Amino acid sequence: MSDCIFCKIAAGTIPAARVYEDEQLIAFKDIAPQRPVHILVIPKKHITSLATVSADDAPLLGQMLAKAHEIALAQGSPAGFRVIINTGEIGQQEVQHLHMHILGGPQPVGPMVQKH
Repeated sequence: MSDCIFCKIAAGTIPAARVYEDEQLIAFKDIAPQRPVHILVIPKKHITSLATVSADDAPLLGQMLAKAHEIALAQGSPAGFRVIINTGEIGQQEVQHLHMHILGGPQPVGPMVQKH
């Protein structure tokens, strides 16, 4: 999509602090991090959201999840991490290009985040 910011990042027309790239994916630092480690992982192929994936996209989705641990470790989150994929308006998806957040880093000081 010509007006999609993540498609422009994937094409290299908008810079991003890339931390990982392969034939299908790009991972880069979030510009407004919520944790010391906050990485976005996007497919190079434009997919609007999880609501629009097809069975043909299953290997790509698997690749995104399979790389999460490697990326989190490389970025300084060896004790664990969180993966979030917001979908649609109710899911608070802000950019209409499928993306996965990897959040981690040292445990914050103060009240613990509620565990699920």
